Amino acid sequence: MQEYYTVMSKTGSISVNTENIFPIIKKFLYSDHEIFLRELISNATDACQKLKTLASVGEFKGETGDFKITVTLDDKEKTLTISDNGIGMTEEEIEKYINQLAFSGAEEFVQKYKDKADANVIGHFGLGFYSSFMVASKVEINTLSYKEGAKPARWECDGSTQFKITRGKRKERGTDVILHLAEDSLEFNDKYKISQLLTKYCKFLPVPIEFDGRIINEEKPLWLSKPADLKDEDYTKFYQTLYPFAPAPLFWIHLNVDFPFNLTGILYFPKIESAIEAEKHKVQLYSNQVFVTDNVKDVLPEFLMLLHGVIDSPDIPLNVSRSSLQSDGNVKKITTHISKKVADKLSELFRQNREDYEAKWPSIDLFVKYGMLSDDKFAEKGKDFCLLESTKGGYKTINDYIESIKPAQTDKDGHTVLLYTSHADEQHGYISAANQKGYDVVKFEGPLDNHFTGYLERQNDKLECKRVDADALDKLIPRESSNIALLNEEESKKLLGVFEAANRNPDIKFATEALSPGDSLITVTESEQDRRMRDMSRMNGFNMFGNLPQTYTTVLNTNHPKAKKLVETSEDEAKAVAEKALNLAMLSKGLLKGERLTAFIQSEFEKL
Repeated sequence: MQEYYTVMSKTGSISVNTENIFPIIKKFLYSDHEIFLRELISNATDACQKLKTLASVGEFKGETGDFKITVTLDDKEKTLTISDNGIGMTEEEIEKYINQLAFSGAEEFVQKYKDKADANVIGHFGLGFYSSFMVASKVEINTLSYKEGAKPARWECDGSTQFKITRGKRKERGTDVILHLAEDSLEFNDKYKISQLLTKYCKFLPVPIEFDGRIINEEKPLWLSKPADLKDEDYTKFYQTLYPFAPAPLFWIHLNVDFPFNLTGILYFPKIESAIEAEKHKVQLYSNQVFVTDNVKDVLPEFLMLLHGVIDSPDIPLNVSRSSLQSDGNVKKITTHISKKVADKLSELFRQNREDYEAKWPSIDLFVKYGMLSDDKFAEKGKDFCLLESTKGGYKTINDYIESIKPAQTDKDGHTVLLYTSHADEQHGYISAANQKGYDVVKFEGPLDNHFTGYLERQNDKLECKRVDADALDKLIPRESSNIALLNEEESKKLLGVFEAANRNPDIKFATEALSPGDSLITVTESEQDRRMRDMSRMNGFNMFGNLPQTYTTVLNTNHPKAKKLVETSEDEAKAVAEKALNLAMLSKGLLKGERLTAFIQSEFEKL
């Protein structure tokens, strides 16, 4: 039997470069002290996985049994113990892996067995174990190596650079890490708190974890399964596990890449009823099944942050505390790949079942437009599955819609004018007027549509987007000049004078035009360009263009029957009618306010 060097008692000094290393670890290495539990459970998982690997390559001939990690809290003694039945350590290995701070045993193991087996161990940082001193005043290790003839060993340290190794009493293979909780960390002397942290960080680790008499983790999360082996209900059930109170997702994308980087995961498209419900930080990042963070802004493009789900990749470079990403070429490759997979999935859904895709469009409209505005490669594919919805009903792709409106909505300069509404109910009168002239109006009612109109114009040289209540609409789009002018030039000037005399709002300017007799007598419009700049300033939370005046143009229809009557009636009567017509027009635009609104309402009530 091979003998291993061991002594009954030994003292020494941990090999570090500064006496202040422990205060640094406690205060600065990890942003959250709760991370200690993740690190210790990860180490225990590695211990089991290592022995499993050795057995698979024939270097361990004994019985592995069922691997398990047990977490025990003794609230009276104020101790927290993490036990495993994995590979264990000899005294020499304690000297190597524990006393030499930042020597990564996991890293060494992976390098040794990377060509022999799937050495799926988690840890890459020797500092992980020392996170225990963030919450413990003293830490003990009781361990027995799997190696034949090995003797149990016990290590303890009180948070100084002094340690003590003695003969241990452990009878079975594995390791116990016992934390004597410090007085300033007694929040962890609580079963609910520990259960909560285990669920958060260790829910999907590959070794059973028992706490308080129950197994708290799923050893093989859904994202590690082959898509061909899964049904729709498997995906929706897993989604409910991640987000218990969320409505069922619209659809999902199963990621499974092993070259040139390793990446698995499932991304879900949540059902979003409104922009207010859109939430970021719902995608969870894992590294070898260990939860790292739900802030994946460096892994996912901004627009993909609206998705839900999980991403698992051991190739994502994390800093020592695993709390943030480090700059690396793999991150960009992973980001690009995920974006491509999402675009491919949307394209596939659109081609395979357009009816179902259109039914889902209100929930993915925001996401697709966000992607097209922020990612050129996504936009190139997105133009084939981004839909525009007509106020008359029905959807068309961008190119199909533009082609469909060209015959009726092209101006004298050869520009196709896309008419849109930002609020169909408020702009109903304008929409009806446009429809009567044979024009179509698109719904652009989302939070990004103010930007999206500009995007469409940049992508299409001969396209202009105009809100349906924009100024000079009738000048932009030529119509048949078959209308018989009811007013001559002199009468038109008189009509203009009547309304100017009735007006009390200096921001309203007047113009006359011979429209159709069926058009409104008076139409209030606003500069498209000025309104866009003002809306963008409001979205950005500041007025980047200064105090832009809200100037409105009131178009008087000189071919309306009422126009003829106004120029033929008495001055006082004409002014009264003009004032009422102007009040109604301003009321429809939300411009009638204050004293004038009160007076108008009171006047109308008196006539009842």
